[in-house]
Amino acid sequence: MKYKIFNTVNKVLLAGTLLTAAACTDLEEKVLDENLGSSEINPISALTSAYSRLGQNLFVSTGGLFALQELSSDVAILPTRGSDWGDAGKWRAIAEFTWAPDSDLVQGNFNDLTNGVTRSYTAIEAITLNGEGASKEFYLAEAKGLLYFYVAQLLDLYGQAPYKDLDNLDGPVRVLTAESDIDFVISEVEELIGQLPDLGENQTHIGRFTKQAAYGLLAELYMNRAVYKDRYNASSTFDFNAASVDGTSTNMDKVIYYTSLLINEGRFQLEENYFHNFAIDNNTSREMIFAVVQHVSDIKGSSNDLAYNTMERNQRVTAKNRGTNASCIRPEFFYSWNGNQDDPRFQRSYQYEDGTWFMNDGTDVSVPATSIAPGTSEPWFHFNRGIQFGPQYGPVLSSSGSFEMTGDGRIKVSPLVMEKSTTTLMDFTPDLNFDNPSESVFKQDQINRGARCFKFEFDATNGDNGSSEVDIPIYRLGGMYMLRAEAYFRKGDTGMALNDINTVRTTRTHDALKGSVPGKAIASVDAEVLYKELGYEMYWEIKRRPQMVRFGKFDLPLSQSAKPESQPYRRVFPIPQTIMDIDATFDQNTGYFN
Repeated sequence: MKYKIFNTVNKVLLAGTLLTAAACTDLEEKVLDENLGSSEINPISALTSAYSRLGQNLFVSTGGLFALQELSSDVAILPTRGSDWGDAGKWRAIAEFTWAPDSDLVQGNFNDLTNGVTRSYTAIEAITLNGEGASKEFYLAEAKGLLYFYVAQLLDLYGQAPYKDLDNLDGPVRVLTAESDIDFVISEVEELIGQLPDLGENQTHIGRFTKQAAYGLLAELYMNRAVYKDRYNASSTFDFNAASVDGTSTNMDKVIYYTSLLINEGRFQLEENYFHNFAIDNNTSREMIFAVVQHVSDIKGSSNDLAYNTMERNQRVTAKNRGTNASCIRPEFFYSWNGNQDDPRFQRSYQYEDGTWFMNDGTDVSVPATSIAPGTSEPWFHFNRGIQFGPQYGPVLSSSGSFEMTGDGRIKVSPLVMEKSTTTLMDFTPDLNFDNPSESVFKQDQINRGARCFKFEFDATNGDNGSSEVDIPIYRLGGMYMLRAEAYFRKGDTGMALNDINTVRTTRTHDALKGSVPGKAIASVDAEVLYKELGYEMYWEIKRRPQMVRFGKFDLPLSQSAKPESQPYRRVFPIPQTIMDIDATFDQNTGYFN
């Protein structure tokens, strides 16, 4: 058992989720404009349902926020691979910057986020009407915090979010805009802090919206506030040091304040093993501030898609579980590591309990079969972590459908080939080399191309490719150090920025195969170095697009991976056409008019 969430939640979750879902708006018909109230809704069930939206596609799926925040960035791409991943062009639209108001991923994420808003309102009303005891105020504050968290994601991605006055839930819906209302959202979250529980108080854990989660959210909001107020600034000269909402300091001072609360309070510590933050047992990570908890008691985990999607179909953690050969690293990001591939965050080798290392370099003959995949009786093969490229090795299936084994009962390790192009070696080439440089399309014998990201551990809980115990971090301490470093840099204090960057760098250590030595400090920092360091620490964590916008990188072409130069209007996604057709409260964003 990893966590208890709300005392009795395991007894009411399934029924409560269905009940709450029935009370929620069908977002394909209307956004929020409904009677939210029901005196029969269980407040714990309603709050749990609001939280569960985080783990239903949004933060756990390649098609969730990852698609909009990472596949649109210089980090990740999901090409069409031969006969796979065409999907009516929805993935290519993000990679090639051709998305439109009717794009599937644009519509799906808007609906999911707005559904999170709706569920949060339902929880707020259910707690207000039916909550009892000392926990009522905690739960109410959590529900409000979660509401503003969903609203913040909408403002970041779409520039607009539906909202009802919390003092008049029967009142009309209005639309918040990032430019005009970011200050209102910040003020509301700041006012909530005194009502929110500390992490650990009232049985809270990292899967709930606590004071510490609010600090992380506020740090991000203040970092991006200048962008939201001037989203279409052609020169990307945003006023990061403008006066803060309360006028007592500046945006960057507030980022430093909120990140420092988390860095200095002592409960969070940087992990020496960077990849422990993304492992099956990452519920023990000391960095976690707010996360999608993927396994609560006997409730099945949500998804391991952030690992599953990038692994090749012939890369198998058990005889029954394999990857799907989809997303990969863009060459631009891969080569940004030049001179830094010895950083502990780039790669880490796996060591089995008997001391065997999986080298993945052609020298492996076998590994032990004593490691068992969670919830199964299957031998568990562990791939290395981080960015993987070049020829790949691992187990293959015998004619009986089980792993090929050596005579002494170990898992045999062999060179791997691509499942759907068996004459093509599984050689992950960092260069994509599309036949048409403007189209992210591979022929069947080219599907090995692209370095892969094995940052998240692929555990296939209970033998199910769609289940995982890996918690997905939303805010963690390494990210707070990097936000603070960026804030110091934007204030002109490069010394303090460098201190934070090097604290992160030198706390991370290599695996024992490389001597367990710490990462290296750097001697100086400028904007380009800082931008790279943000990528090294936060890649594949649904943070890159806002970083690119802040650094004036988002509009630039990525000539090695089919991304053209783009216009400033693409810094924000369109309101889905399905919403525009039925809801007059929204205005279409600049550049997306028919």
